[in-house]
Amino acid sequence: MRNKNTYRLTEGAVLLAIFTVLLLITLYIPGLGFVVNLFLALPFMMFAAKHGWKSTAIFTIAAVLLSLVVGTLLAVPLALAYGITGMVMGAMIKEGKSRLAVFVAGSLVFLANTVIQYIVAVALFKINFIEEMMASFREAMEMSTDIMGSLGQTADDRMLEQLETTIDLIETLMPSMFVMASFMIIFIIQLVSFPILKRFGISVPRWKPFREMTLPKSLLWYYLLSMIATMVFQPEAGSYWYWALANLVFILQFFMLLQGLSFVAYFTHIKKFPKAFLIIAVILTFLLPFVLYIVRILGIIDLGFNLRKRLEEKK
Repeated sequence: MRNKNTYRLTEGAVLLAIFTVLLLITLYIPGLGFVVNLFLALPFMMFAAKHGWKSTAIFTIAAVLLSLVVGTLLAVPLALAYGITGMVMGAMIKEGKSRLAVFVAGSLVFLANTVIQYIVAVALFKINFIEEMMASFREAMEMSTDIMGSLGQTADDRMLEQLETTIDLIETLMPSMFVMASFMIIFIIQLVSFPILKRFGISVPRWKPFREMTLPKSLLWYYLLSMIATMVFQPEAGSYWYWALANLVFILQFFMLLQGLSFVAYFTHIKKFPKAFLIIAVILTFLLPFVLYIVRILGIIDLGFNLRKRLEEKK
């Protein structure tokens, strides 16, 4: 027992040192730090996967205190966000949870950390980076208009109106972008961290093939209800209900798109098409709006009427 505790303390000290180095690179070397940032959760994940969440909670507290000593005040939010996320993901790996469960839990924890830190920044430090970013966009648009005017050219009013509408839409959909960014970051973290965990003898869950992914059918009902609510109530732009429905519809549309892409992957598999067909389909989906609409409709039909089962029966 004593040897086990000694080993745990030694391993914790080594992982803390690794985290400190990664944190310093993230803070002080901009280019490289952007990449290293994706590995900040790895020490917590590794420790939790071996020793469980209770020991990792102490490890996380030590990492936060250490980040305050070696870094700036900016280092603390990073240590908290990646530390708690890595702890939860590692503990779920130790409990043998599925890859999807680890991914969703990690994404939600990271999202919660981001939102809480944003609220604290606004409430305590009066720093609202969303408003600052929107103000920067509008200043850039005004500056471009002034430059065109100084060159003797007149800005197209229609184009300016479209740009203003786009900025307003980005501001409205910012909560959805928080969600999407959290899921994307955790997906990349899993992608780079799990092979390393595996090399150190930790059993990590595998993804099921994307073609087998099927979302809960209840999401389709939520999507239909949100679309009906948008058409019936037609909330005024800028109101709370407009903001809430716009974000709900945006996220649910993304889920329908995922379901559609999963169906396309399934279809290409059973038809034994080359993998290049699926790659081209995905690229076209994000490049051409009409292809995106078709794939989303396929997702809705697949979720509602189980197209895959019908294809299996036909086969």
